Amino acid sequence: MPLADVPREVLASWRDLAGQVARPLGGGLINDTFLVAGQRGPVVVQRLHPIFAGVVNEDIEAVTAHVAARGMLTPRLCRTDGGDLWMEHDGRPWRAQTFIAGESIDRVDSPVRAREAASLVARFHAATADLSWRYRHVRAGVHDTPRHLAALARAVEEQRAHRLYDRVARLAEELLVAGERLPDLSSLPLRHGHGDLKISNVLFDAGGRAICLVDLDTLGALIWPWEMGDALRSWGNPRGEDVDDARLDPAIFRAAIEGYAGARGPGSALSSEERDALVPGLATICLELAARFLGDALCETYFGWDAARFPGRGEHNLLRAQGQASLWRSVVSQAGQLEAIVRGAWSV
Repeated sequence: MPLADVPREVLASWRDLAGQVARPLGGGLINDTFLVAGQRGPVVVQRLHPIFAGVVNEDIEAVTAHVAARGMLTPRLCRTDGGDLWMEHDGRPWRAQTFIAGESIDRVDSPVRAREAASLVARFHAATADLSWRYRHVRAGVHDTPRHLAALARAVEEQRAHRLYDRVARLAEELLVAGERLPDLSSLPLRHGHGDLKISNVLFDAGGRAICLVDLDTLGALIWPWEMGDALRSWGNPRGEDVDDARLDPAIFRAAIEGYAGARGPGSALSSEERDALVPGLATICLELAARFLGDALCETYFGWDAARFPGRGEHNLLRAQGQASLWRSVVSQAGQLEAIVRGAWSV
């Protein structure tokens, strides 16, 4: 269950936060997040989900210090009074971060917005291109698509008594067959990435300019088509994730690709192999996420859900799975057009 408040013992680890008022912040699916009225201004305090070890904060500190030194706006961790990057309470890590004012949106409302977001991500990638850092918290198999498909197959086999079984099993059969035809992109080089570039993790200022990336627990080394495939999966679907029929908007896709290509700095060029793999990577990410949501529709153990709109976690995750599956079909049907957009953006 999400927490309704921050324990006093946690806030006491930061002198500026002790005894201050906290209120829930945002609608994230993983961590419990609060905004605390600190003595020197607002601070974001989070209890991390059990999937994240406290050492993830060492990765955040390394990357944010690096990009801040290159002039990028980024949240920074607030050390405890004892100098630590996080504290433990009841077996869970807690941390505090600087608060950055900005607008967070759940869906891209125009190609201009996508261009702005992609330009920011390109600058982040360029800023981290020379970072030498070995990540302490490694999310093993995070984009191991065969593993996620196997987990879905296992859920279908083991959860036959579930109330949603028949609906899940029909879609699972389609996804599992398609998964056998996915390309192998594992030979592409690893790069520093955000790891979860859904549009809600991009902050915008009042004028619509993308200013900052947030929710940095997913930082890591991954291939570029997975990093940007996940971004375009989120940005290119203006209807959002809580629909059962989604479609990739080619105008938004074009704006994002052109914004990214135009903002890359010298010395951080992508190879033609990486660019050619972007659309297959996008399709893979859509299929993978559909499989993850679908598996959790039966297992009901991982993703958060909206109890005000759905009778159970399974129903919410089934809807999400249906939406990502329809988005995957849309990407596949438009693959030729999307690949031409990518080639054109880097030929200018």
